[in-house]
Amino acid sequence: MAESRNPLAHHFDSLEQQYAAAKLGMWSFLITEVMMFGGLFLGYILYRCRFPEVFAQGSHHLDIKLGAFNTAVLIVSSLTMALAVHAAQEGRKQATLTYLFFTLMLGLTFLGVKVIEYSDKYQHHLIPGARFLWSEGDAGPPQLFYSYYFCMTGLHAIHMVVGAGLLLWLMALTARNRFSPAYYTPIEMVGLYWHFVDIVWIFLFPLLYLIGRH
Repeated sequence: MAESRNPLAHHFDSLEQQYAAAKLGMWSFLITEVMMFGGLFLGYILYRCRFPEVFAQGSHHLDIKLGAFNTAVLIVSSLTMALAVHAAQEGRKQATLTYLFFTLMLGLTFLGVKVIEYSDKYQHHLIPGARFLWSEGDAGPPQLFYSYYFCMTGLHAIHMVVGAGLLLWLMALTARNRFSPAYYTPIEMVGLYWHFVDIVWIFLFPLLYLIGRH
């Protein structure tokens, strides 16, 4: 028989209070994430202003088609995540599971494309370090570009992996009838996290792939 239990934690007086605390906690966490990614964005922009031509050349070595495809994938995944939250609000278990599954598949698709991109950079010796090769002049600034590229996209990919794990967790809880129209807080909180990760990529894509292209 499917498991069901009282979702109210012992240290809260009501589900409304528990929901408010969860939402405040998630937004506080996301603010720290904004500061972390914001520092990387600021550093990247400052160095891009200092070495505009070299950073533009680095951008030309990125596959804009794969980047655009991944952007579309994440936009659609935000839609399916929002539909999952809406289905949970209405108590539609099967629809919630379906939308969570599609969100997970889209997230894995994004990660698969990043593996292809990273493999291409490895094959062309564009990973910063002793084996880095650059035939268009001083290799110092290009390594700086690719250091930011791998740092920012790698950190974003780690967040995607965490998000995929959370989606699997939500699917397991949904299958065990843990959610109802009265309680779907974990799905909404993971939804906020997923939308944040998608928004980060919306900024990464133009910064890394588009600026400097003609």
